[in-house]
Amino acid sequence: MTSIADKIMKRIRRHGRGVRVYTPKDFLDLVADSGTRAAVDQALSRLAKSGTLRRVGRGLYDWPRHSKMLDAPATPSVDAVVAAVARRANMTVRRSNLAAANALGLTHAVPTQPDYVADHDVRDIVIGGRRLRFRDAGAVVRPWLDTPAAALVQAIVWLHDGPGVTDTAIRSMRSHASDDAKRALRKDLSRLPAWAIPIAHQVTANHAINGA
Repeated sequence: MTSIADKIMKRIRRHGRGVRVYTPKDFLDLVADSGTRAAVDQALSRLAKSGTLRRVGRGLYDWPRHSKMLDAPATPSVDAVVAAVARRANMTVRRSNLAAANALGLTHAVPTQPDYVADHDVRDIVIGGRRLRFRDAGAVVRPWLDTPAAALVQAIVWLHDGPGVTDTAIRSMRSHASDDAKRALRKDLSRLPAWAIPIAHQVTANHAINGA
């Protein structure tokens, strides 16, 4: 009979080394008929103790690739860690409002450490000495997190809370944002607070919307 650990490794090998970070939740279906969550936890713990997997954080594991430069296991991808945390907590995660503003050309500033917003609170995580910060996205941004317009709404909030909205900022958002983002924003303007709607109108001005 194939062990739970063997089933776990079979699934992990399909993705390859250093690609994903895993949580026990990713393997619960393997014991749905014959086991419990404890069986998955124990199998992952044994795989980590044997050196087959690496425990990168509480309840987080990876199958690390070897770094020739470091002559040691490569550090896990921050994006892979964040994706695993999001799956585990069943939440939507985006980079911080500052990161969104930077991506849209509004500022040259960048977060000094990995910083994220999510649709509900989750504890910060320390991976390899780096703290990954998770913050509640807030009432304005939260409804948009799972849409293409998320970064645009985050940037609008960042401007509102900080330097303020200028014509230059409007032009920058308009030129950097994708058509999908502008369509999604214009389609659901009523989801924005009253103060943000005129800004969104300017960002999406003269943008062709299918069916709108």
